[in-house]
Amino acid sequence: MTMLQKPLLTRFRWKALVAPWQELDWLLLLTVIGLTILGSLAIRSTELSQDFNSWVQHLVIGGIGLVLALAIARWRYDILTEWYWFIYAITNVTLLIVIFIGTTANGAQSWVTIGSFNVQPSEFAKVGMIITLAALLQERTASTLLAVFKALAITSVPWVLIMLQPDLGTGLVFGAITLGMLYWANANPGWLVLLVSPLVAAILYGVFLPAWFAWVALMIYVGWRTLPWPLYGAFFAATINLIAGGLGHVFWGLLKDYQRDRLTLFLDPDKDPLGGGYHLIQSRIAIGAGGLWGRGLSHGTQTQLSFIPEQHTDFIFSAIGEELGFVGCLLVLVLFWLVCLRLVIIAQNSKDNFGSLLAIGVLSMIVFQVLVNIGMTIGLAPVTGIPLPWLSYGRSSLLTNFIAIGLVESVYNNRQRLRF
Repeated sequence: MTMLQKPLLTRFRWKALVAPWQELDWLLLLTVIGLTILGSLAIRSTELSQDFNSWVQHLVIGGIGLVLALAIARWRYDILTEWYWFIYAITNVTLLIVIFIGTTANGAQSWVTIGSFNVQPSEFAKVGMIITLAALLQERTASTLLAVFKALAITSVPWVLIMLQPDLGTGLVFGAITLGMLYWANANPGWLVLLVSPLVAAILYGVFLPAWFAWVALMIYVGWRTLPWPLYGAFFAATINLIAGGLGHVFWGLLKDYQRDRLTLFLDPDKDPLGGGYHLIQSRIAIGAGGLWGRGLSHGTQTQLSFIPEQHTDFIFSAIGEELGFVGCLLVLVLFWLVCLRLVIIAQNSKDNFGSLLAIGVLSMIVFQVLVNIGMTIGLAPVTGIPLPWLSYGRSSLLTNFIAIGLVESVYNNRQRLRF
């Protein structure tokens, strides 16, 4: 071999090595990596006064997640259409295992202990449900009520198993994923409003009765306009909302005490400043103290003095707000906006319905978690225990988010190869 041939051979081997990833959406992947690194810095700042190394674990698990995402990205995602029932079965089996041998923490039996690690199957169940719904809806769109009810029936099994733990936060995420994917699969928006209307009616009945009457009237109109046989549709909408309002106090009694506090104290955390409202009060103080530029990493008083419990998980955004200020919070929002923008673009440009639905399912999961988590840290949403994607400490949730991005990257990576 001549001296000239050796560089050419080396270049050929290098191109062959990186070829499977040349068509990746690198902006999406680099944005996710940036969020993970920022999360590790924020986690490290929250535990300087404690003997923890969660930030190191966050980086290590993030690295493992990145490898998984790259591996998934080079596979053809459409192979999953042949395995979705198996994935659905595994999802439900793991959730059943949690109920029988799970470890209880923070009032929920959501973890399975494997060696020295706690694994949360409900996190991985999000991806399993996205794959299952995408496969079902690509075969038959949600343009008929039968298809909608079939999708809801499939979703209800893992949802019930999650609520039995009980894990209200993940249950709400499941609802957001389902609604988002049904909408993208051409479900009538009015049907989706009617699906969530009983929950709204139950809340309004106990909060403000005139608003409940107005809501019932609105749902009667929606049922009349969108459901088959207008008179029966209006009667059905009125019935379910009237029943939901009357039984609201029953459902309220089924919740644990800490869950009730999480759902109501955000409206007025000063009612219990040393109990359920403590997190919210301290979080708002921390974010407000950050000002424009923040106090600097590892220099926030609320963060360094551990005024906010579990700050490295659910309330990581308050640490970012105090130490990096408004600019740091804005950076986080811009990064999440980029992630969501790329997911929408990938969904629009996918060459088949399955890939498009996968991207929308991941988008629904991310958007809902971001809105609820940031909302609760600034007092606009109840505390539900939903982590902030890629920023909050949580090994199972971090791996789940990277696996989800790997699926979306596979959709983007194989978009040209699907042409025949």
